[in-house]
This record gives sequence, C-alpha cells and structure tokens, in this order.
Amino acid sequence: QVQLVESGGGLVQAGGSLRLSCAASGRTSSIYRMGWFRQAPGKEREFVAAITWAAGSTYYSDSVKGRFTMSRDIPQNTAYLQMNSLKPEETAVYYCAAGSGGIYSRNRAYDYWGQGTQVTVSS
Repeated sequence: QVQLVESGGGLVQAGGSLRLSCAASGRTSSIYRMGWFRQAPGKEREFVAAITWAAGSTYYSDSVKGRFTMSRDIPQNTAYLQMNSLKPEETAVYYCAAGSGGIYSRNRAYDYWGQGTQVTVSS
C-alpha cells in the first residue's frame, strides 16, 4: 500500500558527501515515520536515522550523529538523508523504510521497504 523508491547512491571518496532521496507513493497518509537502514557486505542490517512525518523529529545512530542529517518534504512525500564526512566502512546498500509505529531503530517497526541504493566510499 506504500511504495518507496530510493535514489542518490553512488561512489564518493572518503570525507565526501552524498544525498539520498526516498520518494513515497500510495497510502502515504498511513506513514508515521520513515527511516534509513544500511547493510554492508558480511554484516547485518543496521539502523541509521529516522524521522517522524508530522513533527519532523529526528533520531540517529551514535555512529552518524553530527555527520548525517535526515529531513523530509511533506508535499513531495520525500525523505532525504544528507551524509557528510563519509567513511569507507560506511560502504553499504542503504534502504529507506516507512512504518506506523514501534521502536524506531528496529526493523520490525517498519512495514514497507525500498529496493535499496548502493553507496560506495573509497579510501
């Protein structure tokens, strides 16, 4: 009932920046929050950031605080993740997710997931 499409991934050098976008369609009125997760090769999926749709309250993993910023454009039904000072270990597939409740940092809190976008940070 909600479709999510990520874009903006690519190759960037260490210390560089990248801006990811997540466009939502369908029953967007059911979205309480949106989040970003990432999965690096050989590692489990991990929480990166989340934002509540109405209030715009943001939450970040400790590893990205101060470097990443999540935002949303309500009329465009789009969430963004601005990533600065990127590190090689942050090379991963980044996934956008949308959900109606639960613990914001847990996979199970999200009902819908995008296809993912590859972010590669070179050293």
